[in-house]
Amino acid sequence: MGLSASKRVMTSLVKSSEFDTACDSAFTHCLSLTQHAFDGVLPYQLFTASDHIHHSLLSLPDHRRHSLILKWVPDPPSRAQVDSAFKKVTHDRPKDESSDVIGSTRFKEWAVVLYVDAVVGNAGKAVLSQVPIGIAGIAGIGALTRSRRELIGTAAGAYAVGVATWIYLSLSG
Repeated sequence: MGLSASKRVMTSLVKSSEFDTACDSAFTHCLSLTQHAFDGVLPYQLFTASDHIHHSLLSLPDHRRHSLILKWVPDPPSRAQVDSAFKKVTHDRPKDESSDVIGSTRFKEWAVVLYVDAVVGNAGKAVLSQVPIGIAGIAGIGALTRSRRELIGTAAGAYAVGVATWIYLSLSG
């Protein structure tokens, strides 16, 4: 199917002017909270920044809302997701005193990683919740109609592939 799900989501977010504006707004908001005492955002501010980005994206007029965030991230990412994204962005950087301050470029990188993980994670949960229900329905109908096992298995497989494909294609924004 081409690109992986996370790359599709990442491409969509990176190309989104709304997401870029929300990140800039959150970065500026965090700087103002520290009264511009630092050149960037401090790690403890990332959870607030995540909430700010989410609120900014959902506060846009309907025609400008980012469809991936609207559909797959109805609530702001959790603190665990925020921390995980921060670790992914900083794991290969040398540890020094300046690494505690997150500049605008790394902040945007963190936000993209955070929301890619949130979208892909929630889409994966949707697959895991929808496929078993549909397969149970197919098996139930097959049992009622006394259909052959091969037919039921084929229908269940086709349904699972269809749901997974539908969710994958919806990740392009």
